[in-house]
Amino acid sequence: MNYCPNCAGTLTFSVPEGDHLPRHICNNCNTIHYSNPKVITGCVPIYQDKVLLCRRAIEPRKGFWTLPAGFMENNESTLEGAMRETREEANAEVKISHLYTITSIVHVNQVQMLYLAYMDKPEYSISSESLEVELFSEEEIPWDELAFPTIKKALTYYFADRKNNHFPLRENVVNRSMQQPKEAV
Repeated sequence: MNYCPNCAGTLTFSVPEGDHLPRHICNNCNTIHYSNPKVITGCVPIYQDKVLLCRRAIEPRKGFWTLPAGFMENNESTLEGAMRETREEANAEVKISHLYTITSIVHVNQVQMLYLAYMDKPEYSISSESLEVELFSEEEIPWDELAFPTIKKALTYYFADRKNNHFPLRENVVNRSMQQPKEAV
């Protein structure tokens, strides 16, 4: 970031008075510009004993399978975003049960929030964001073709929790050095 989006003044990257982290500060209007994590919202859509997955048509990880999820938009809740992403990626309608996983993806400054959701009907189709959309039983999941470790972890949780019919909120932290997400303590 070189110029202030408010006044086009030049920016300095330094620690503002009373702060502890460096920020972009406008030399002209003195506005402090904060860079905060992005929120990813989506869901684990269930129909009977199967989970709906989408094969990505876009980067990153084009061609790999994922749950319907994406960046939250302004003026929407995380729940609304999860439902929108499911419509955009899978042309599917879901009923949200509850927040199921929250993962801090530290090395890319993201927070992923996935809701457990249910489909009344097995109605879905591809979109501009998905090459394929399919329902998978646990045995059919393409485990080696999943786009992100956070998706693998959410699916692992779901199938383990389904055995007890108990789906608690799961919190994880992922760092660059971690191969798999670690549960938060």
